[in-house]
Amino acid sequence: MNERRSPLQSFVIYLGALLILVWSGGPFIWQFSTSFQLDKMLTSGSPSLIPHPFTLEHYYNAFVEKQLHRYVWNSLVVSLATTFLCLFVGSLAAFALSRLNVKGRFGILMVILSVSMFPQIALVGPLYLVATNLGLLDTYTALIITYLALGLPLVTWVLFGYFETLPREIDEAARMDGVSVPGLLWRIILPMSLPSLVTTGLLAFITAWNEFLFALAFTSNIDRQTIPVGIANFTNLYYVPWGDIAAASAVVTVPLILLVLFFQRHIIEGLTQGGVKE
Repeated sequence: MNERRSPLQSFVIYLGALLILVWSGGPFIWQFSTSFQLDKMLTSGSPSLIPHPFTLEHYYNAFVEKQLHRYVWNSLVVSLATTFLCLFVGSLAAFALSRLNVKGRFGILMVILSVSMFPQIALVGPLYLVATNLGLLDTYTALIITYLALGLPLVTWVLFGYFETLPREIDEAARMDGVSVPGLLWRIILPMSLPSLVTTGLLAFITAWNEFLFALAFTSNIDRQTIPVGIANFTNLYYVPWGDIAAASAVVTVPLILLVLFFQRHIIEGLTQGGVKE
């Protein structure tokens, strides 16, 4: 029987949770507050957390004058395509390394992991030359391929860890029922691995959604530029529109927060169960 916490223990736990919440959520709250304040209030000597007067001017500027919706669409296309490709290729790789008799599988996993350790700034130049020679500048394809290479190592590792927790008896029972190897993956393993798929899919989506360096290097017009590049374009030589930037940041952050809150149970299960081999 579990012992009941003392009042002091409960107080310390709730106090710690409150401090973590304030530390993590404080910048978001301030950003949202900034997006509803006038520019003259943002540059005053005593800024306030509560907008007074309340204004939607910055959201109007972001969507109407700076066409934020076009950047959002570009990011949505690139991020969704990257996510589905990462899950498709990563699930195939993780399944082969986990459930099939592949020699040197841990060596292969180490090679996959080592690819993600290269600093991005060292890869921009060579990849830019490749994209130029292939005519892929200012295209979704260049960004999707690059983000696929960035997200695939993490997706493969997380899925591999989760697949390893599934009992091997499942494979034997499937073979006895005449299920083929592809059928084992698509009909049995993947449906059982929904928490891990949700977790890795969200990680791949957020990585592509927030990436700035490659998007800046590979795109030069609004037709293909993503949200981080678009927000960076809000500034000019003599003026930084903090309110407009805060409004744009709020718009692109809210969907990520909602996704994480909606799938939080799957995320926790996918991250924790993959670390324990049953």
